[in-house]
Amino acid sequence: METPTLEEFEEARQRIVGVAYRTPLVPLHGSSGVSNVYLKLESLQPINSFKIRGIYNAVARLDEAERARGLFTTSAGNTAQAIAWCGRHFGVEARSMMPHGAPQTKADAVRAYGGEPVFVTTDELFSYMRNHGWEGQDYAFIHPWTNRDVLIGHGSAGFEIVEDIPEVETVIIPVGGGGFLAGVGLALRALKPDVRIIAVEPERCPALTESLAAGQGVSVNCDTFCDGVAVPYMTDEMFPLLRDLADACMLISEDEVFAAIRLLATGNKVIAEGAGALSVAAALRLDPAERGTTVAIVTGGSIDQAKLLKILAGETP
Repeated sequence: METPTLEEFEEARQRIVGVAYRTPLVPLHGSSGVSNVYLKLESLQPINSFKIRGIYNAVARLDEAERARGLFTTSAGNTAQAIAWCGRHFGVEARSMMPHGAPQTKADAVRAYGGEPVFVTTDELFSYMRNHGWEGQDYAFIHPWTNRDVLIGHGSAGFEIVEDIPEVETVIIPVGGGGFLAGVGLALRALKPDVRIIAVEPERCPALTESLAAGQGVSVNCDTFCDGVAVPYMTDEMFPLLRDLADACMLISEDEVFAAIRLLATGNKVIAEGAGALSVAAALRLDPAERGTTVAIVTGGSIDQAKLLKILAGETP
C-alpha cells in the first residue's frame, strides 16, 4: 500500500467535517497511578465508534454511479453501523454481513440507520473475507481493514491527538483487523515520528502478537468478549504495515477489560464496549514512570445493556 501523504490526510479531514466529530481528550479519572493518561473518546461519535471517520471518507470518495449500486461490508457491528449511516446519508442501500451472535445493540442500530444486516456464521464471514467473496458482486464493497481511503479517514484521529496534546509520548490503539491502527499510526508517524505507538489486543484473540512472533500473518483461536477486535487472522496486506508501526503489542485479559469498563463508567461516566476499553486496561498496566503523557483511544461504546449491568455488578457477562 502506498503511504498516504499529509495532503491526503488533510483532504480527508476536510471531507469528514460535519459528519465525524472532533472528539474530546479528557483525563482518566477514578484510579490511582493514572496521572497523564488521557482518553480519546471515539465512543462519542455519531455511531458511537471511530468507524464513521474512515467509512465515510471511503464512501464519499466513490463516484455517484458506484454508490448507486449500494454499499456492502463485513462487520461485527461498528463498521456495519457506519455503512448504514452512510447509506442513509447518500440515499443508497447498505448491507452488512454480520456474524450470528453479534451484539444486539449493534444489530438494532444498523436497522435504525436504515441498513440491512445479513447474518452468517463466523466461519462463513471470515471465509468470505479470506476468499475475496465480494469480487464480482453488485454492491460497492468497502473493506473494513485494507481500504486505503478508510485508513486515511481514520488518520484524522491521529491529527487531533497531536494538535490537542502536542507533548503526547505514548498512544495506545486497539487492533483487530488493523485498519484503525494503520490509519492513526501513519498519521502519528508523519506528525510526530518519536511518539510511542502501542497496539493492544485481547489475550483470547492475539492475531497481531502471534503474527509478530511468527514473522508473518497467521491465524489464531479467537473467543473474546471484545467483539469489535475479534479478527482471528492477520492479512498479508496489513501485517508488514502494522509490524513497522507498532513499537509494542500488549495482550489484555478479559478480567482486565471488565475492570476497565467499570473504571470508565464510574470514574469518567463513559460507556465503553470491550474493544473500546482495551486501551485503558493497557494504560493501567504500564509503569507510570515509563508511560509518560499517554493517550488511550476508547474506540467504541456499543455494548448490550444486560452485559454492561453484569460487568458493573462485578459479574462475568
